[in-house]
Amino acid sequence: MGTPGMEESLLSHESDTQAYYGRLQKARELSRRAADSARRNGNKESAALEQVDTAEWEAYFGNAAQARQVANGALALAPGRDVQLSAARVLATAGDAAQTQMLVDKLNKEFPRYTMIQGCWLPTIRAEMELNRGNAAKAIKLLQATSPYELGGRLYPAYARGLAYLRLRQGGAAITEFQRILDHCGLMGNSPLGALAHLQLGKAYAMSGDTVKARTAYQDFLALWKDADPTRHCAHALAKSWTTWPTCRP
Repeated sequence: MGTPGMEESLLSHESDTQAYYGRLQKARELSRRAADSARRNGNKESAALEQVDTAEWEAYFGNAAQARQVANGALALAPGRDVQLSAARVLATAGDAAQTQMLVDKLNKEFPRYTMIQGCWLPTIRAEMELNRGNAAKAIKLLQATSPYELGGRLYPAYARGLAYLRLRQGGAAITEFQRILDHCGLMGNSPLGALAHLQLGKAYAMSGDTVKARTAYQDFLALWKDADPTRHCAHALAKSWTTWPTCRP
């Protein structure tokens, strides 16, 4: 602590870890401290990346309005390439199609030969947009391009594909995607998506009629979130009632 660069990095990692376990109030506090530390040290890019990282797990936990606000704040602070990419993922998940499309068009034009952007991130973002439009089949088609690059993209495309299969009520295919994330948990690290993969796996098993494995997956998730904030996040509400499926975004 007190060392420029190191302080915000450690606070950021701890923030993600708290979010992984559903302790969002603590996660937000640590994220704010990380961003403040980066700004004090004159590193606007690092501060913006921290903000957009926070916006990402807010979006996946169903807090769309807060996710959009934080992501747009990050873009206003330091709209570099990585901030734009992360903000586009957040805004696509949170349902801001117009702003997402603007960022996608800009990134596509500015980085036509950047393999991970063209092969992984842009198809994933476009797929998230289609999911929000109710076009799960089109989302799956868009994600075909990501297959060679998904491990480098920390399996974010696999999570999006799993959600798409759930929308199509193809539980078996969804199981494959979410189980692949859990099989590569080292790539996910302390990303909150690693915890949510247990949740979505439970839904996929239940959809496939395997209530025993569904219950196990939900119990695994609830074990991770045993000390989670007592708030009404979509993910928590879904896990508490493993036989019903709320329509809220996971």
